[in-house]
Amino acid sequence: MRALHVLAFGSGLARLSALVFGVREPAILVGHSYGGSVITAAGTDARVAALVYVAAFAPDDDETTQSLQEKFPATDIFSHLEVADGRIWLKPDAVPFFAGDLPEHEQRLIWATQAAPTADLFNQKVEGTAWKSKPSWYIVATKDQTIQPELERFVAKRMGATTFETDSSHVPMLSQPDFVLDVIRKAATAVMEKAEN
Repeated sequence: MRALHVLAFGSGLARLSALVFGVREPAILVGHSYGGSVITAAGTDARVAALVYVAAFAPDDDETTQSLQEKFPATDIFSHLEVADGRIWLKPDAVPFFAGDLPEHEQRLIWATQAAPTADLFNQKVEGTAWKSKPSWYIVATKDQTIQPELERFVAKRMGATTFETDSSHVPMLSQPDFVLDVIRKAATAVMEKAEN
């Protein structure tokens, strides 16, 4: 049986592409939030066997993350963000909209360690649409107040993804890690079974 690499990413196309470049065996890319846009582009690499989206964006060729997002009503979090030093920051009162199903001490940790994206990140075009040619799995977070759950359902349906839903905030990998891990395992099993046949 061949080895299978699972690479999880939240952002950084250049960094993810460099990781994929070093992989000799098939890889599954896992993307959360904007990381979905990242794996949509990086997943076109021939070494990538499948994609797993976790409450994530998945733009088409003619979309940016922002233009995709604008097709749906704005979520509650947007009035709780601020732009400073060219980056988008969560205000302390934004964290319940981002990760409201986590204990308060974990919410404080998220706020204190947030990685603030550049202010124009969502308007940047990424090249490639891997979900058009790679099998995909999608986790819809039904209580997400960062990305509209209807947007999540829309992109999952559009890509023909094997779709799972969970009553989670925007961070199911933190609030329901066993559920997310089980979906990743299902994707990995499907990829390995296909490779063996």
